[in-house]
Amino acid sequence: MMVVRQSEPGDLESLMALAALAGPGLTTLPRSEDVLSEHLSDSQRAFKKTVTRPRGERYLLVMEDLMSGDIVGCAGLVGCVGGFDPHYSYALRTVVKQSEGVGVVKEIRTLNLVEDHKGPSEIGTLFVHPGHRGGGNGRLLSLSRFALMAACPQRFTTDVIAEMRGNVDPEKGSPFWQAVGQHFFEMDFVDADQRSAANKQFIADLMPVHPLYIPMLPQEAQAAVGAVHPEAQPALKLLQDEGFVFGHEVDIFDAGPLYRASIQEIRTVAQSQVRPLSSVVSSEPDGPQYLVSRDTVCMRACLGGVHLNDDHSVTLSRACALALQLRIGDPVRFVSARP
Repeated sequence: MMVVRQSEPGDLESLMALAALAGPGLTTLPRSEDVLSEHLSDSQRAFKKTVTRPRGERYLLVMEDLMSGDIVGCAGLVGCVGGFDPHYSYALRTVVKQSEGVGVVKEIRTLNLVEDHKGPSEIGTLFVHPGHRGGGNGRLLSLSRFALMAACPQRFTTDVIAEMRGNVDPEKGSPFWQAVGQHFFEMDFVDADQRSAANKQFIADLMPVHPLYIPMLPQEAQAAVGAVHPEAQPALKLLQDEGFVFGHEVDIFDAGPLYRASIQEIRTVAQSQVRPLSSVVSSEPDGPQYLVSRDTVCMRACLGGVHLNDDHSVTLSRACALALQLRIGDPVRFVSARP
């Protein structure tokens, strides 16, 4: 059985192995032991901290195969992006130019740099080991983030964003970066991507603030604006099923699209229920598969069957209850795993 839980310091070696498989473009999962160790430390502090107002807390979840003990995936959340470390993106806008003299009306798409110091909550770092994709594992990992939001709404803002991985080729790199970013930063895409995860000041120092006219970019770079990496397509479909929509913004490095949702309108948050655990059985209860989780900041989640009892309690399988480390009487949050 797979379980999603809080990350721990002992997960560092496993995260390094996942980072080696992720490739460029996944900023929050870099091939850097120092950066990943810092992520783990930040997450430990965030989960232990008493939060009444979201700030820049970073939460890192991992997916563990309980049979083997292997870490086969990870996912992250940020309580609020911005503050001293602003969130940068390009807003997609349209400028209309016309000349009555020659009878021409032209709509021109532009990219406008946005610097947000009071941003929304952000989800990201979603990665599943290639050998463990399918079977609902990616869905479990992704939805677990929303179960944490539902259990601890005070730790997150009312709006949530997700920056999708852009069109980056392992050999050719990012066509958008080659057309835009490299001319201002004088470093390669991977270096800039990793630097931005630690400190974004260099973006403010070097990035031009004037709009970029998309038609002036090479065709390959134009096609990359708003395009999603092939490996991120399943994750995007899942987010769309949860209620996320394109926010008309793209990443400043690879031009991957930014999606948005109101936290109360995210399906997993809006439709999940909480009931006490009254009993466990040896086999999975009949019926649809649910995302089942602890209703506390001590995050643990898995997929399993749920039997709804007449007294408004629930029955789980013994395997599910053990995976979540639940006792009789504990509150259980659950929602259908699929819309």
